[in-house]
Amino acid sequence: MLCLCALFQISHAQDFDKYQVETLQLTDHLFMMSGAGGNLAVCIGEDGVFLVDADYTEMSEKVKSAIAKISEMSVRLVFNTHWHFDHVGGNENFAKWGSLIAAHENVRKWMASDQFLLVIDRDVAASPALALPTITFTDSLSLYFNGEEIVVFHPPHAHTNGDGVVHFRNSNVIHTGDIFFNCGYPFIDISHGGTIDGMIAAVESILRLCDDDTKIVPGHGPLADKSDLETYLGMLSDFRAAVAKEMAVGKDLDTIKEEKPTAAVDEVWGKKMFPPELFTEMVFHTLRKN
Repeated sequence: MLCLCALFQISHAQDFDKYQVETLQLTDHLFMMSGAGGNLAVCIGEDGVFLVDADYTEMSEKVKSAIAKISEMSVRLVFNTHWHFDHVGGNENFAKWGSLIAAHENVRKWMASDQFLLVIDRDVAASPALALPTITFTDSLSLYFNGEEIVVFHPPHAHTNGDGVVHFRNSNVIHTGDIFFNCGYPFIDISHGGTIDGMIAAVESILRLCDDDTKIVPGHGPLADKSDLETYLGMLSDFRAAVAKEMAVGKDLDTIKEEKPTAAVDEVWGKKMFPPELFTEMVFHTLRKN
């Protein structure tokens, strides 16, 4: 397996001092924040602060300070869109500061024990007990907070099999977690139930909630809209079809990577985060399991 992704190497060697938290206002009470890890969504109001994802552990103080600039209230609830460390790293610190942690039930299961990320050949140690979600759900979860109806739903076997998509219905804002990488090819965690077909189905489900005014907070990359997500869906579908076509005539992974059947798509999507060879491996292995 290739191990080429800086995103997952960052917590080993990265100088977090050079990262700041950037804040983008979406509505009068909803904000997108970007630090060193996955994008955050922040909902403020009289009920307190609802935070979607928590960045790396090393970014907690900076995230807390950024939130303090837009609200005097404390973070009452942190929701994790999935279990990866660039999204849950801040859990322990926020729990120490009094926040409750919520996520899909599989997030708690995986965080509670040592894990291995096959695609990037990396061991991930179990999280401290305080970092574990204390509120979990299976299929969907509804919250009524700061005047928002917030609906969370679980698309199975997408980026992982523990994803939660957060829909702020009143404000027409959606946080997709890492189902949507608005900056290049995505990561599919095949070690933890992720599949290309689940990714495609999840994006289709999210698009059914969108109109031309929907604001979409992706797991990584800039703020997006419906047309951006439609473009991303087209890429996923085209890439899957190209790899599946080669597999159907008996070609193995090495041959497919050498022949580059996705070259046209690679020109746009393969130069930003995950290289085409790595994404080809992810798609190949999830299709081979079918």
